[in-house]
Amino acid sequence: MPAGRPYRRRGRPFLPAAPGDILPPAMLGPLLLQLSRSPLARRVVTDLGFARRAARRFVAGETLDEAVAAIRRLNASGFDATLDFLGENTLSEAEAAACAGEYVRLLDRIQAEKLRSHASVKLSQMGLDLGEEACLRNLKPVLERARAHGNFLRLDMESSAYTDRTLSVLARLRDGYEKVGPVLQAYLYRTAGDLERLLDRPVNIRLCKGAYREPPSAAYPRKRDVDRNYVRLAERLLRAAGEGKAYASLATHDARIVRWARLHVRRLKLDASRFEFQMLYGVRRDLQQELVRDGFRVRVYVSYGTHWYPYFMRRLAERPANVLFVLRHLVR
Repeated sequence: MPAGRPYRRRGRPFLPAAPGDILPPAMLGPLLLQLSRSPLARRVVTDLGFARRAARRFVAGETLDEAVAAIRRLNASGFDATLDFLGENTLSEAEAAACAGEYVRLLDRIQAEKLRSHASVKLSQMGLDLGEEACLRNLKPVLERARAHGNFLRLDMESSAYTDRTLSVLARLRDGYEKVGPVLQAYLYRTAGDLERLLDRPVNIRLCKGAYREPPSAAYPRKRDVDRNYVRLAERLLRAAGEGKAYASLATHDARIVRWARLHVRRLKLDASRFEFQMLYGVRRDLQQELVRDGFRVRVYVSYGTHWYPYFMRRLAERPANVLFVLRHLVR
């Protein structure tokens, strides 16, 4: 058999090597994250029909209608959702204002269709690269519409270059908008301190591991250290939830950490209304379904839009199994 070509086993394509065998995960992840920022790679990949089809595993579609249909299906299966309009690093006021307008539209759609969903937004999409004041101007109509509908708005966290600025915007919003909350990333050294500062008043915090390429000076370079820090932070966040100081949104696909969290909330006798699990659309559907069957609240992060390339590449970088999925899709 020619090297590198798949062969068939019982009528199905079989890949002789997993992505980690072709390229070690320690090298594969950083490479994919680097490609996520490459304009040339973006043009090449987005022109490939199979890549667009493979991206649909993780992206609900390119239109709001497609995303709403996906959330309807999730709600019917017992899941809540958070809706994200893809895009980041807007370079003009007009572009940022257009993104804000789309968020107003999607919040109206959530309300009109009575979907169990809130919204997540990246501040660089709202013009944070143009300055904090520009970002706040564009964010204001989104916040006002969320408040009018009694809905919640999640401020996504981006690379460490945005951490201070994102938390600064959040600090300015918390007095006027109760239903707004941040994301904290366990791979950053600073996150334990950020968590303590945020717990000065009740807050809804999404805790994730982090999906951007960071220097060793800012983030734990080894996965096992990230995992340990995630558990330490989750333990603190769940304890704060039990004290009424926080709502804990645990965003992880790591089955070991999920098992630990299930045992830990039982030890704490934590009321189910004080926490939830969060996972990404198309990732670990088996684990999502298991949690819902066992009575846990699970919120699925649903993304849509034409700017799917960087989001797609970060999903591939997170888990070699995601790369294997794309390779299998290509073989088919």
